[in-house]
Amino acid sequence: MKDWNTERERIVHWLKAAVHEAGAGGLVLGMSGGIDSSVAAVLAQNACPDHTLGLILPCQSHPQDQRDAEMVAQKFSIPQLTIPLDLVYDTLLSLFGEKYSKPLSLPLANLIPRLRMTVLYYYAQKMNYLVCGATNKSELTVGYYTKFGDGGVDLMPLAHLTKTEIWEIATTLDIPTPILCKAPSAGLWEDQTDEGEMGISYAALDQFITNGIGEESALSPIKKMIHRSEHKRHLPARLE
Repeated sequence: MKDWNTERERIVHWLKAAVHEAGAGGLVLGMSGGIDSSVAAVLAQNACPDHTLGLILPCQSHPQDQRDAEMVAQKFSIPQLTIPLDLVYDTLLSLFGEKYSKPLSLPLANLIPRLRMTVLYYYAQKMNYLVCGATNKSELTVGYYTKFGDGGVDLMPLAHLTKTEIWEIATTLDIPTPILCKAPSAGLWEDQTDEGEMGISYAALDQFITNGIGEESALSPIKKMIHRSEHKRHLPARLE
């Protein structure tokens, strides 16, 4: 097991250096009430104690997610703004001739993180901040994130940590127990979960990432997701 105090200091130092190198004034990030964004928010606050802004951006979200995000912001004294995006989202659906219904189709689901990305970059540019993401290594490996949505950030301080490791470092950061215990979810609709949508458990995915082994029932979908999402892990293709 890693020395999580040392790892926390390493991530915080990296964030500080990145902000300084960019000539930025601080960090802005989305706070979803989930474990990844909570860990990222606390680390960002450690790096830029007086210049971190958390944005809570509910959009057809479960009310508990907002309450959880507010709990983290209050516990760690992270300045936050809440900007509901439901009206903007519903207006877009209306313009497209669509209606909200669960489960969302992928094009409609991906609109939500892309709207959030737009708001994050509005505040980042307004305040001369960098956008800090919360995507972890497990999600990056299989492409379980939205291109130009939650993948559209300036910094990814958790990109080297699997989901299993996120739970471990979260415990050392004293992230509230209700957040540690809730099922991981992108918050795209009520009762949506990461593992349910991917069709595999994080335990199986992290075993593959860490050791390259696993049950065939898990290996096949993991390899398919990695292949299908390869374009997400590269800059746009260019003709040289």
